[in-house]
Amino acid sequence: MIALSILLVLVLLLVVFGLLFRLQILTSIFSGSFTRDIGFSNRANAILMIVFMVVGGGAFAWSFADNFDKMNPPIASIHGHALERMFWTTMIILGIAFAITQVMLFVFSYKYQHKDNRRAFFFSHNNKIEVIWTLIPAIVMASLVFAGWKQWTKITGPAPKDSVVLEVMGKQFNWLVRYPGRDQKLGVVNYRLIDATNEFGFDLNDKNGLDDFVAGEIHVPKGHPVLLRIRSRDVLHAVYMPHFRVQMYAVPGMPTKFWFTPTKTTDEMRAQLGNPKFNYELACNQICGRGHFAMKLNIVVDEPDDYVAWYAQQKSFAEQNPDVLASFKEKSDKLVTQEAAAVLTSAPKASL
Repeated sequence: MIALSILLVLVLLLVVFGLLFRLQILTSIFSGSFTRDIGFSNRANAILMIVFMVVGGGAFAWSFADNFDKMNPPIASIHGHALERMFWTTMIILGIAFAITQVMLFVFSYKYQHKDNRRAFFFSHNNKIEVIWTLIPAIVMASLVFAGWKQWTKITGPAPKDSVVLEVMGKQFNWLVRYPGRDQKLGVVNYRLIDATNEFGFDLNDKNGLDDFVAGEIHVPKGHPVLLRIRSRDVLHAVYMPHFRVQMYAVPGMPTKFWFTPTKTTDEMRAQLGNPKFNYELACNQICGRGHFAMKLNIVVDEPDDYVAWYAQQKSFAEQNPDVLASFKEKSDKLVTQEAAAVLTSAPKASL
């Protein structure tokens, strides 16, 4: 307690001395006798601007080079190369503009440091400069936006007719995957039917859904277009597959899609990286809640024959859950009986 009291007294004394010093400066200003001494601190700050630019720029360059491979995993899809070119074109243009403006910022801070015999030059307006620095960024940005729009419409537009179709649904906190059966048609789902067993909400009254199956990981064939139909069951998620340069939001109540063509099998990528434990990954890169870290799913790129063999081994949701199918049939039979009874009841009776 005594130590705290002493500390409090010292702080109050510092405050009092500061106020007295401030009062002395204000008195000098009002009396006209105050002259501010810039001293060496101004020169030191100007030098530190240049030092910060050089050291900070060097640290940035080192960090960028050291983490380049982590930021740019190998590309394993056809469209990924076009996206990569577009990305680095944008980064180079913005990087040049950033470097120029930052160098000017720090150099000008040094060059135009305060000097008692220097007065600022008032530059009111220059139409030519205004036009130049408005038109050039506008043309560059419009070109970049147009290039991005072309790629976007391609990868989110109609997929090839022979595409492998699968549905990915995000929920807190994992991914659900559904494939169509032999009819290559995804059946109807209904959120009202979702429960602990029927997590997708399969409506087994729809014949197209009887052969649909769910999978614990994504399998896709190499060299074949793949169409992802994307949904969310609760909050905003994101389908992020870095090696395929795929990212698309999973939005509640608004289905989205994305199609791509994988070019390297999982085994080929393992050999390229020298990592026998490597797996392609689907991750959610939106912070979707406390268990966000768990939203990962393995992706296996097979040779076409291996994919066909894996696909043939899968059992439909109806086969794996006969109780659910029986329940649907029972409800369907009851509904048919009720409808028939309603028709008979409402039919006009023949007069005698």
